[in-house]
Amino acid sequence: MSANAAVPATFSDVLSALGNISVARVRLEPKPGTATVDDLIRVNRSNGMCELIDGTLVEKAIGWRESMIAMVLARFLGEFVGARNLGFVSGPDGFMKILGSQVRGPDVAFVSWARLPEGKLPSEPVPAMVPDLAIEVLSPGNTYAEMARKRREYFHAGVRQVWMVDLNERSVAVYHDITRYELFDEQQTLGGSDILPGLEVSLSQVFGELDRQRPE
Repeated sequence: MSANAAVPATFSDVLSALGNISVARVRLEPKPGTATVDDLIRVNRSNGMCELIDGTLVEKAIGWRESMIAMVLARFLGEFVGARNLGFVSGPDGFMKILGSQVRGPDVAFVSWARLPEGKLPSEPVPAMVPDLAIEVLSPGNTYAEMARKRREYFHAGVRQVWMVDLNERSVAVYHDITRYELFDEQQTLGGSDILPGLEVSLSQVFGELDRQRPE
């Protein structure tokens, strides 16, 4: 059988290409490299939350705290966007085909009317659509290489801004392109720049949710 150095030859090659992620996050059925969007839809409807990367179903790294903070951010964005009818905000199971058959599911995403097919909500479960803003809340299972690859894909697809939220450091890296970013800590306020002008997200309120306790 012929071979080619640009084609993954071993499962280790597959894991490396995916960002050195844990083997436990890779679905082996269908065989890595052969999965389709239909496979993704079937698996996610039954017992999973996977992205489709290079024909491989990869389970999203998850965590309860991470999910909660994603919803806090979604609330900030959703209230702002909804009040001004600027488009829509989606959550972690809002999967989109962003590059060919590559399917990503940002933890939170804003899609403006201009990017919605025909100016209305798509009816298909995984539409071909690129958000203006993608937000990723880092989970313990995420690797640096994985998130760097995801960031590259977002910008190559046409995402205008990416927020990477680190709960341990209580900070947000706001990427304006693949390498250029600003770092915000929990004492600062995030703005919406030219994507959502006027938006203000108090990071002390966002990260303060991690400290909230039952009232005495």
